[in-house]
Amino acid sequence: MRATLMYGAGDVRVEQVPDSVIKLPTDALVRITASCICGSDLWPYGSMRPEDGPARMGHEFIGIVEDTGPEVTTLNRGDLVVAPFAISDNTCQFCREGLHTSCTHPQAGFWGGSSFEGGQAEAVRVPLADGILVKLPVEADSALMPSLLTLSDVFGTGYHAAVAGGVNPSTRVTVIGDGAVGLLAVLSAKRLGADQIILMGRHQARTDLGRKFGATDVVSARGEEGIEAVRELTGGHGTHVVLEAVGTMPAYQQALGVVRPGGVISRVGVPQYEDAPIGFGGLFRHNLRLTGGPAPVRAYIKELMPDILDGAIEPGKVFDATTGLDGVPAGYQDMADRKSLKVLIRP
Repeated sequence: MRATLMYGAGDVRVEQVPDSVIKLPTDALVRITASCICGSDLWPYGSMRPEDGPARMGHEFIGIVEDTGPEVTTLNRGDLVVAPFAISDNTCQFCREGLHTSCTHPQAGFWGGSSFEGGQAEAVRVPLADGILVKLPVEADSALMPSLLTLSDVFGTGYHAAVAGGVNPSTRVTVIGDGAVGLLAVLSAKRLGADQIILMGRHQARTDLGRKFGATDVVSARGEEGIEAVRELTGGHGTHVVLEAVGTMPAYQQALGVVRPGGVISRVGVPQYEDAPIGFGGLFRHNLRLTGGPAPVRAYIKELMPDILDGAIEPGKVFDATTGLDGVPAGYQDMADRKSLKVLIRP
């Protein structure tokens, strides 16, 4: 079968690999019908060392169950399923508390790399299948497929940012970043009732989509100019909640600049730093709170799915390009060059 591997920065290849097979009694074999390239994949695409490769790629996918191990009880051949980006058993104490990204099962982890297979492929072995896979009540050719695919990561991640930040009808919100997660953080804040949602982004096609998702204001400036613009829109105080969907130090500093006293910064952009201002002049002086983290999207799938099935929301609009596996390397480059927002893969 064919699968996507990253060999180093800028070096993505689609190659023949051994067929995925059942290895453990709790496994399922899934034939992938839809997957995609994630913005977080661009971090290793820009910096991965050759000695760290090759790594299997792809952590967002939908597919059809082709086979199951003897201990799998909730799935059958032919089921159409979506997989969260974190592998979990859905039964440990952290999973029961809705924190699937901290699952304690020995097989828990994240798709791709050298430890697990990836979703940018024709098929994948799914560990802990009963815990991770969620059935979809549609056919594989449904027009809802792009939106349902966002449940595997980007919609759940944007929603996690808003939930962790405490977004509600009484909060003003700033979203930093106009990538897929940032745009779906806008959609999530709107879903949770925020009246004012300021989107900080510089790409008009993306910020236009952000307005359709619920952004009331767009600020294209960065740094001090951008901070001042947000404060002008909020009576000089800033917003109650900042959803940071980028992961760089400038984005964190921008969040500090636009959050109001007593407010919350909720980070879901994968941090590209370890040290950040959190002391007296950073968070302490004005009672600021810092939250977020890798989204336990498994906890949100069944909550968010009905609105997609009903047509109330269409998060799949973040996909602006579609390719087969042969086009995946070019898809990475197009996303890195900001020619594409998010690339859908139809193996």
